[in-house]
Amino acid sequence: MKRPEAITLFIDRSLGKHAVSGKLREAGAQVEIHDDHFPVNAPDQEWLAKVGHRGWVVLTKDKNFQHRQLEIAAVAQSKVRVFQLSAGNLRADEMAQIFVKALDRIAAMVKGNPAPFIAKITGSSKVSLVFSHTRLKRYSR
Repeated sequence: MKRPEAITLFIDRSLGKHAVSGKLREAGAQVEIHDDHFPVNAPDQEWLAKVGHRGWVVLTKDKNFQHRQLEIAAVAQSKVRVFQLSAGNLRADEMAQIFVKALDRIAAMVKGNPAPFIAKITGSSKVSLVFSHTRLKRYSR
């Protein structure tokens, strides 16, 4: 698998520190881990703003990013791109496989859509837009 062009993936705390990041790195992805940059209890608004400023792409399994007004607004204001795993109750190695299989689709979504946005990744590694840049405009100040 080829390395996604100029994309740094940011692994949210919900995905752990090693299994997902390790498999993504083995696949050639550039990866940053939440706990390497932020305190464990850092509020989403704080780390989202810094991740968005750095242009990193968030991978998470936290469903709050598409269901809570506060998180949606934080994504919109941070101009961050979020990919949320929609399949629940998976082992770390299963999540890692899904993300690795979706790498090319993630890269294509990033290249073809302006930030911010929220996309979901299914258990079969399909990627689809949930909140587009246009839809998120109403949440930014």
